[in-house]
Parts: sequence; C-alpha cells; structure tokens
Amino acid sequence: MNGFMLLTITTTHQPATDLGFLLHKHPDRLQSFPLSFGQAHVFYPSADEDSCTAALLLNIDAVGLVRTGRGQEAVTDQYVNDRPYTVSSFMSVALAQVFGTALAGRCTARPELALTPIALQATLAVLPCNGGASLIRRLFQPLGYTMSIEGTLLDDHFPEWGNSPYYTVTLTATLPLH
Repeated sequence: MNGFMLLTITTTHQPATDLGFLLHKHPDRLQSFPLSFGQAHVFYPSADEDSCTAALLLNIDAVGLVRTGRGQEAVTDQYVNDRPYTVSSFMSVALAQVFGTALAGRCTARPELALTPIALQATLAVLPCNGGASLIRRLFQPLGYTMSIEGTLLDDHFPEWGNSPYYTVTLTATLPLH
C-alpha cells in the first residue's frame, strides 16, 4: 500500500521553461529519486514559453514505514492513519533532497536567474491543519504570500459531519525561487 503527496510549482515568467534551469530538472524528462520512506518523482505536466508547471510527487511506502519503525507508535495507528497521504515532514525531506540546489539559490547554467524575482505559484494538496484556514493564513500571510485555501467536507454524502482538517493551499508571490 502506497500513499502519495503532491506539490506543484508554476511560473508565468518569460520564458516559463526557465523553471527547469532553476530546479535543475529538465522539463522533457521524468526523474525519480529514492528516499528512505519511498520515492520522489519530478515531472512537468505542462511546459511551454508562457507557463511551466513542475510537479513533485512523493510515493510513500506506507507498509515500509511501519516495518522499519518510522510509522506511528500505536499498533493500530501504524496501519490506519493519514500520514502517507498528507503533506508532512516527508515533503520537507523530499524538497531538500530533490531541489536542494534550487533552495540554496544556485543555478550554475544561469546564475542571474537564481536571483531574479519571478511569478511563482506553489500548490500543496491535502495539507492537514487542525487549526483550520485561519491558522494557515496566520502562518503564511506575514511572509507576503497571496493565498488560496480550499477546504473539503469530511464526506460529501454526509455534510452534517462537517469539514475535514485537510486543505489544498496555493501560495502565490513574485520572488526568487529559493
């Protein structure tokens, strides 16, 4: 059983395919990276001169996490939890390992590009937050991001159950990628 996490980064900077230089990942290739908790995949769902989107998809090995002791402590929690499916510290580790050069603000092929503010949009799907949308706003607005926060119901068939603690968060800003 595997779980998936997704982060997308989009730019409309011209040419938008410069995002590939900044991330050190070629838009025409799928790249995969082994991680201690699964595998990361980088691909570009769209890449042209006007708009470019890079996706970081984490394939979390949920059973492997339990077997190696990296999962939850309680026995039932090991097999019944949302950890492999929600944005968590696993995403932070993957970002550091897969996009480490970009996070450091280095771009050997185009050093001036790494320092250039560009229009960026990052979307995190299935972000858990028990504090709700107001907590997400308090965390990110002081950093200067424009935000879109999309909540969901726990179950569409039972709206009386209320909202889920999961959100899709889109952060937008014009700044250097790092």
